[in-house]
Amino acid sequence: MFRFANPQYLWLLVVLPVMVALFWLAARSRRRRIARFGHPDVLQELMPEVSTGRVTLRFLLLLGAVLCLILAAARPQFGSKLREEKTQGIEMMLVVDVSNSMLAEDFEPNRLERTKYAIGKLFDGLEQDRVGLVVFAGEPKVQLPITSDYRMAKAFARRIDPSLVSEQGTAIGKALEQALLSFSGDTEQNHGRVIILITDGENHEDDALAVAERAARQGVKIFTIGIGTPEGAPIQIDGEFIKDEKGEMVVSKLNEEMLAKIADITDGAYVRATKQSIGLDEIVKAINDMEQTELSTIRFEEFNEQYQYLLIATLVLLLAEFVMLDRRNPLLAHLNIFREKK
Repeated sequence: MFRFANPQYLWLLVVLPVMVALFWLAARSRRRRIARFGHPDVLQELMPEVSTGRVTLRFLLLLGAVLCLILAAARPQFGSKLREEKTQGIEMMLVVDVSNSMLAEDFEPNRLERTKYAIGKLFDGLEQDRVGLVVFAGEPKVQLPITSDYRMAKAFARRIDPSLVSEQGTAIGKALEQALLSFSGDTEQNHGRVIILITDGENHEDDALAVAERAARQGVKIFTIGIGTPEGAPIQIDGEFIKDEKGEMVVSKLNEEMLAKIADITDGAYVRATKQSIGLDEIVKAINDMEQTELSTIRFEEFNEQYQYLLIATLVLLLAEFVMLDRRNPLLAHLNIFREKK
């Protein structure tokens, strides 16, 4: 497959016809000026060293050099074969609670914003691991499939918001089940797969412990992070605090017991977030001590650059144009290839 990496530079090719037009105009003007002094054939005999063929050839060499330089700037390339790279790492699914309770402000500015900041810092420190992202409230949604593109992962993490999930609630079990289904099929060994669950632990929908037992049977470890305080905090949306049916202010409290059980079932770990640290650093240290598995990554092979050959041709043409004289060299008169045959 052939392509130009920087095709926008091909627009510079319009310079070539402009150069040809200017050279033609200059040659015509030169012929007119010579014609004022007499017949061109007579003047040619009086100026034996003058060679119009050399002038034309020097211009063609310069024109070719400009052409090669423009093509080199456009970077012609060959290639596009697929190759498979093997790396050692962990597949990590982050499961993030985006229910309204994550808007509680016992963490500044609120639980969800602190979580997004911590996830961004986590992605900055990863190298060979793969990451995916599942958000959930009353239902789960795969926000980002498993990938090793950390820049894209950070961009998706910044867009985490309660509006991503249409149904409110906190269905931790469904979210964990979705995470289990979202791992790639590249890892033959399940010990290289982990789930990091970040939530306040207020599960109202399903049996999360049953899903944790299924994850344990599959060899997937679940690390849980409880974000919030046992005392809880009111939930504020658009400047108004949420109230229950009795008109009392709703207070979201951290449920550590269930999160600790989920982690214990899968031989993971539970970390309680603090205002200084969400807890991802501690979990990543534990994950790094795990046995890593072989990950296969299919990528496009880099195209073979061809611009260097065009640059060499440019230098050769410019050197030839610089060395060639406009007039005939008396010492090389017998080699003059521009002499007209009689």
